[in-house]
Amino acid sequence: MTDTGRHQPPLRLTRADLDALPNYVPGRSPADLARELGLAEAIKLASNEVPYGPLPGVVEAVAEAVAGSHRYPDMGVVALRAALAERYGVDPDRIATGCGSVALAEHLVRATCLPGDELLYSWRSFEAYPIIAATSGASSVRVPNDAGHGHDLAAMAAAVTDRTRMVLVCNPNNPTGTAVHGPELDRFLDAVGDDVLVVIDEAYREFVTDPQVPDGLTYLDRPNVVVLRTLSKAWGLAGLRIGWLVGAPEVAAAVRKVVTPFSTSMAAQAGALAALAQADEVERRCALVVAERDRVTAALRRFVPDVPSSQANFVWLPLGERAVEFGRACEARGVIVRPFPGDGVRVTIGTPAENDAFLAVAEAALS
Repeated sequence: MTDTGRHQPPLRLTRADLDALPNYVPGRSPADLARELGLAEAIKLASNEVPYGPLPGVVEAVAEAVAGSHRYPDMGVVALRAALAERYGVDPDRIATGCGSVALAEHLVRATCLPGDELLYSWRSFEAYPIIAATSGASSVRVPNDAGHGHDLAAMAAAVTDRTRMVLVCNPNNPTGTAVHGPELDRFLDAVGDDVLVVIDEAYREFVTDPQVPDGLTYLDRPNVVVLRTLSKAWGLAGLRIGWLVGAPEVAAAVRKVVTPFSTSMAAQAGALAALAQADEVERRCALVVAERDRVTAALRRFVPDVPSSQANFVWLPLGERAVEFGRACEARGVIVRPFPGDGVRVTIGTPAENDAFLAVAEAALS
């Protein structure tokens, strides 16, 4: 038998439009960098993790849960949704959970957008947004950040069309750390109208200290508003991947329909319940991060005067075309940061010693 297809060019088995889609870039492994440089250890300030380890009780709760890992987890996530509802004063029917807040953003697009519909967001913002749009078949509409590296909500409102189905407002914004204030968000929501889903992505809410930055949960009287939160950052569960959203009951129900079955693992559910019992410790740790954030920002402004004020657990260096060069200079000294080519560098706030090491590198590279 002759294999007539053996020498034929391969058929296209995946979508051609994905060739132009950038990969999501995770923070580099510090162990790998340390081996390359011959160092005892490297410092990772690239992924917005909190550096103080798991919260008390989390490891024990996860270990106990793993003993039942031959069983599926509770797909309804009933206990955790109830705990979140009690803590934040909302009805459990308004809550959905998923594999991090980024997965829930993806599920929201799946629940709202058909191919050709528009997903609108500020840019630069969270690098997963264009990936989420492309994989769902929605069209990305990017509105440039304003001169202060934050959302230009007036321009975003003007960019809404009859094809816009969903708008993402990252507050505080990743990677710039800037945040929108209440009056401008009020005007934006009034301008957008009730037929567009507005998703307020608050992954870094616990680090906000500016009283003018509104809590997204106060907008839930608007049925088209959804708030995204995560337990990966301030609550120290990045490795367990768990986030949650709160919105109108019908929106949350639609997300629970399209979410990957059993995607909130039993270990994640157990760890989240244990973490939520440590709210005072989370507040203490966030205060440490904020104090270091202010110190690092002040130090960096000696070299980069336009470093914006951050409301997250990271700072943004608007270095433009120097971003990649600066990132390499940091890595050469054993400090991993997150450059965004052509735009800037995001630096996570670590321990005081880690921040001192980074500032020494920054002074050498920028002064």
